Amino acid sequence: MIWHALATWRRDGAERAAIVVGDAIHDLDGAAAAHAPSLVGCSVNDLIADWANAAPVVAALAEALGACAADVSRADLAAPFVPRRVFGAASNYIEHAEEMQTKLAAKADSEPYVFLKTIESVIGPEETVVIPPQVKRPDWEVELGVVIGHAGRDIAAADAFAHIAGYTIVNDVSARDKTRRTDFPFSHDWFRGKSFDTFTPIGPWFVPRDCLGDPHDIRLGLKVNDAAMQDGNTAEMIFDCFEQIAYLSTILELKAGDLIATGTPAGVGMGRGVFLKDGDVMTAWVDGIGELRNPVRAG
Repeated sequence: MIWHALATWRRDGAERAAIVVGDAIHDLDGAAAAHAPSLVGCSVNDLIADWANAAPVVAALAEALGACAADVSRADLAAPFVPRRVFGAASNYIEHAEEMQTKLAAKADSEPYVFLKTIESVIGPEETVVIPPQVKRPDWEVELGVVIGHAGRDIAAADAFAHIAGYTIVNDVSARDKTRRTDFPFSHDWFRGKSFDTFTPIGPWFVPRDCLGDPHDIRLGLKVNDAAMQDGNTAEMIFDCFEQIAYLSTILELKAGDLIATGTPAGVGMGRGVFLKDGDVMTAWVDGIGELRNPVRAG
């Protein structure tokens, strides 16, 4: 199978779907008109919602396009799709938990710790992360984003792979000074620390599951400006992608378009005593997907 991805791009204020083959980005309607007319008029959300049927058509279109010249600029890309919900896995890499001074129970005595981020916090590649004036310690977290394509409840970990449509990059921007509280008997406030507007960059595109291979042996990292901060591997996860899907599906029915940010490796700013500042540029990367670049501005 030729590597391909789906993206969303803007033209004259409107958003349109695109297909990415190699380094070339093509308007989906234009590319599909001759080769896959059933895709004309579809958004990326539409395709994910019907992924079992859409996936082979999208793959065949990618093969037909081959080395055709691009007709969409990367500078025009938006968030690849609008997630139905955004779930985040906390402290899911041992070395990251250690740098955050988080004491974890043994895996056998524990379950994934999952929080929600607001859909309104989602932005796309090259869009600006705006740090509100009340946030003093803004931080970065590169994560592999798992996109659900097939709904299910009480999914066994052994069956979870079949429920995945594909993957994207997530940068779980976090206000470290707002995730903890002393004015209540509850020590953490994940909603306040994680869901400011613009705090969830995703992208640059959605990569179908079968284009990435094993999601548990993928390098990922992040740099701020030219300085490498994170460089890890999804093999280091405590609870792997399949276990996270199984756990979430015991609480609610997972549905197509749900996005799971599966945790971040060591190297965040909190562990270094270094935080984002006005003018910084974050570049998150995941092998097999690409790079997600976002500038930072103080609000």
